[in-house]
Amino acid sequence: MFRFANPQYLWLLLAVPVLIALYWLAARNRRRRLARFGHPGILEELMPEVSTGRIAFKFILFCGAVTLVVLAAARPQFGSKLREEKARGIEMMLTVDVSNSMLAEDFQPNRLERTKYAIGKLFEGLQQDRVGLVVFAGEPKVQLPITSDYRMARAFARRIDPSLVSVQGTAIGKALEQALLSFSGETEQSHGRVIILITDGENHDDDAIAVAERAAQMGVKIFTIGIGTPEGAPIQIGGEFIKDENGEMVVSKLGEEMLAKIADITGGVYVRSSKQSIGLEEVVKAINEMEQTELSMVRFEEFNEQYQYLLIAALVLLLLEFVVLDRRNPLLAHLNIFREK
Repeated sequence: MFRFANPQYLWLLLAVPVLIALYWLAARNRRRRLARFGHPGILEELMPEVSTGRIAFKFILFCGAVTLVVLAAARPQFGSKLREEKARGIEMMLTVDVSNSMLAEDFQPNRLERTKYAIGKLFEGLQQDRVGLVVFAGEPKVQLPITSDYRMARAFARRIDPSLVSVQGTAIGKALEQALLSFSGETEQSHGRVIILITDGENHDDDAIAVAERAAQMGVKIFTIGIGTPEGAPIQIGGEFIKDENGEMVVSKLGEEMLAKIADITGGVYVRSSKQSIGLEEVVKAINEMEQTELSMVRFEEFNEQYQYLLIAALVLLLLEFVVLDRRNPLLAHLNIFREK
């Protein structure tokens, strides 16, 4: 398999034909200027050391060196190695509430934006753990399967939005079920699997406690984070506050009791978010104290770099361009490698 690691540098190759055009224009202007002083044949006899062939040859060497340097900058790579790494860590599924109630502004700018920021910071600090992402409202959706690619995980975390789920509501039980099904099949030890549930705790549609009991039987711990305040805050969408059928403003309040019970059933920890911290730091600290499991990570990487050969060839051409004189050397006139009279 052949590829360029930095293909954007290949655009610089367009400079080579520009250099050729400038050289041709300069040579034509030079011939015109010389023609003012006499016939070209007579001028050649008057300037026996001048060699247009040598100048052209030096220019070709220079253009070749420039081309090779540009190709080297694009980092051509050939072949790849399939490498398997063994590491110890945790598989964690982040299960994030994206219902409309997460738009309440008791956290600035709102609950969901604060959650996305905290998740991004979490992914920046991970090293060997694997992460996945489930978003949910009235139904769950796997936003990111289990992966060790933290750059991709941060990109997916930035895209979290209520529009990802078409059905509104807050079905925590369904979300936990989806998270349980989303762990990879490579870790048989269930003690190395955790679910981090981030929600305001307003469960509407199912029995989340039953799912938590099943997770406990499987050995999966659920850590819950309640984001919001007991006093609550109104929900604003598109500049308008949501109202109920009676015309009263809907206020979303933090429901802690169920979240604490889910964590207690599975041996996890419940943390209430504060203005200073969402609570992920406390949860991760507790997770790091858990027994880790062996993770098998397979990566396609380690392409064989080829740029060094191009740089060596470019250096050789530049040395030749420096050594070759632009005038004839009387001592070497008998060689006449440029086929000049």
